[in-house]
Amino acid sequence: MNAQPQWTQPAAEPHVPETEFGKWFLRTETWTVHVLERALTDLARLMPADRTSYEVVADVGCGYGRSLPKLHRRFAPRRLIGMDIDPEMLEASSREVTAHGIAAEFICCSSSNIALPDASVDLLFCHQTFHHLIDQENAIREFFRVLKPGGVLLFAESTRRYIHSWMIRLLFRHPMDVQKTAPEYLAMVRAAGFDVPDSAVSYPFLWWSREDLGLMERVLRIKPPAVREETLINLVARKP
Repeated sequence: MNAQPQWTQPAAEPHVPETEFGKWFLRTETWTVHVLERALTDLARLMPADRTSYEVVADVGCGYGRSLPKLHRRFAPRRLIGMDIDPEMLEASSREVTAHGIAAEFICCSSSNIALPDASVDLLFCHQTFHHLIDQENAIREFFRVLKPGGVLLFAESTRRYIHSWMIRLLFRHPMDVQKTAPEYLAMVRAAGFDVPDSAVSYPFLWWSREDLGLMERVLRIKPPAVREETLINLVARKP
């Protein structure tokens, strides 16, 4: 049985609500397959090979819950937690895990004020959530706080280059003044106290992260420049 969503924190903290298009997109197969699954696959190859299961797994900004069955399948947690600031999304996430026969619990809270005790999580998943946050510095400190020593942060994020593109400005809504480049995100995670070796960082240049949706390469066979401002960063960070 799934625990009912716990409204343990007020969801009235400053945040930028998603557009109706954005809410629709998060429930599409394009999102599930080409954004979420590809990020998880890339992150998996960056993770330590000596550990495959994690007792407590939490998804910060779980949205409509498409990630939760995937996290359950990959990491076999004893306790699976979905967190989001939007109660509507938590209700949808609860239905998603129920449809898959998975037990999970849900907490309504902001990423900069996570309603979990210190050192209570083994693996924290943050996928395409950070660019929605207004208080990014407090959020990354909260990630560090709730992870156990030796705990792992899976961080997959779109950079300023992508979020500031005309297509994303048109279809989605974000706090534009806090967006960061890939090097800035990496520096922020390391400054919070996480260990992030260079071998645990990836910069995928996926078709959906390009302003032409990859048409120049797929149709005209024009390769993207080798030196470019990255649109995505995936990294695996460890709390010492």
